[in-house]
Amino acid sequence: MKQTDLSLYNNAPYQPGGSALKRLLWYYVNWIFLTSGLVPSRAVKVFFLRLFGAKIGKGVNIKPGVSVKYPWRLTIGHNSWIGENVWIDCLVDVVIGENVCISQGAVILTGGHDYKKATFDLITRKVILEDGVWICAGGIVNPGVVAASHAVLTSGSVANKNLDAWCIYQGNPAVMVRKRIFSQMKTD
Repeated sequence: MKQTDLSLYNNAPYQPGGSALKRLLWYYVNWIFLTSGLVPSRAVKVFFLRLFGAKIGKGVNIKPGVSVKYPWRLTIGHNSWIGENVWIDCLVDVVIGENVCISQGAVILTGGHDYKKATFDLITRKVILEDGVWICAGGIVNPGVVAASHAVLTSGSVANKNLDAWCIYQGNPAVMVRKRIFSQMKTD
């Protein structure tokens, strides 16, 4: 029976994009301006994300403690919120639509490893969060997941499969528990 042998791991087929210098510079910019919380200004965070190639819409709010792996693989639509201590692992593209809320401590993953191979090969898949999606506090979105329009992943839940539009998901693995319905607003 074969065993995992990490000395055989070869990440060479994976191409993160950007030069080694760009990745090194981003490491420090990410740490100083996003992750550390030393700079509370969302405008400064958005500026640096755009400078490094992220496509960021208007009105995006990025809280302290956020970490983005490779911003040149990130798209965020207008008026979306990224909460405290969110980890966005952009090994490949992450597309976040408009009016999306990713609450504190949530994790968006685009990569993992093939546990069936002794070489523990890297596996990457794009993540898409469509307009109006809410990933609640501590939620985890795994590689390849598409969260359709206005889907909700509740606190601490883990999305291993696509989330249908206007549905609320809970648990590990997350299952649909009910439809998302907005209450009627009263007008006078």
